[in-house]
Amino acid sequence: MKPARSFASDNNAGIHPDVLKAIGAVNQGHVVGYGDDPCTESAVGKFREHFGADINVFFVFNGTAANVLSLKALTEPYHAVICAEASHIYMDECGAPEKFTGCKLIPIPTTDGKLTVKSVERAYHGIGDQHHVQPHVISITQATEMGTVYKPEEIEALARFAHERKMFLHMDGARISNAAASLGQTLRQATRDSGVDVLSFGGTKNGLMGAEAVLFLNKRLSEDFLYVRKQGMQLASKMRFLAVQLETLLTNNLWLHNAQHSNRMAKLLEKEVSEIPQVKVIYKVEANGVFAQIPKHAICKLQERYFFYVWNEEQSVVRWMCSFDTTEKDVKDFAKFLRETVST
Repeated sequence: MKPARSFASDNNAGIHPDVLKAIGAVNQGHVVGYGDDPCTESAVGKFREHFGADINVFFVFNGTAANVLSLKALTEPYHAVICAEASHIYMDECGAPEKFTGCKLIPIPTTDGKLTVKSVERAYHGIGDQHHVQPHVISITQATEMGTVYKPEEIEALARFAHERKMFLHMDGARISNAAASLGQTLRQATRDSGVDVLSFGGTKNGLMGAEAVLFLNKRLSEDFLYVRKQGMQLASKMRFLAVQLETLLTNNLWLHNAQHSNRMAKLLEKEVSEIPQVKVIYKVEANGVFAQIPKHAICKLQERYFFYVWNEEQSVVRWMCSFDTTEKDVKDFAKFLRETVST
């Protein structure tokens, strides 16, 4: 019998009970649609408490939309977006960023998922040459696809590089809560104060149900975004049900408690599996993901009971993600089964 919780993705977790309760509470009567309602106004106010009064916030259904529409707002089709080779926008969005922005993505190889000024510098060329796309945005993922976390000074250096060249810094923050929790920072410190211009704020991976946001930390960049969102098919008619989820997440530090818990479970998982000789953790565990190299023969046996993804089939590297509802028992039961499986 398969356990109720697995380690494939924090997307696979349920909805936090407080969020479900909040959805039920606003499911009363009629309100004006498309965001002209008190719930949406209140949620926007909560974002401004966390990130500053002079920002603009727009709610969308999913992370791909948040990323694509953010980039669309920052670019023209002759521009280019510099990103990590393993980034979600390059690897896991089915070409949506290039299709909808018309821009070329320039992928940079990394060892740990993190861009550096030195690596970005190599892709910054052809400026003013009509035969070349013009680099206009640096897009980083925080926490990265490898579960690592940019330090504040690393983000600040990339922002400085971008701004000195009249470029913008976009952050895919699908797991920004996990990164901020790992760094001991507020959400503002982890983003705006480090020089991020536009943030794709993730909620679904941290206990929400299909609720994300695009935050313009540089407010002037959002001038036409109402139309960009509508044309991008991301304007929710019953906006209150997205808004109340995001407001709940940002109230009483629920975002932080959820992220701290999933990060803590990942550290426990790292500790447990590191004691198994046949298992090698290959990236620093800094957020809520553990990447490990395990014997190939064990993968199928493990997947008969637990759902998780193979990150690199050739190198036998797998990814295990923890969520807000992962328990210590889940972790220890999994580690026990892993030890038995790799030993046979």
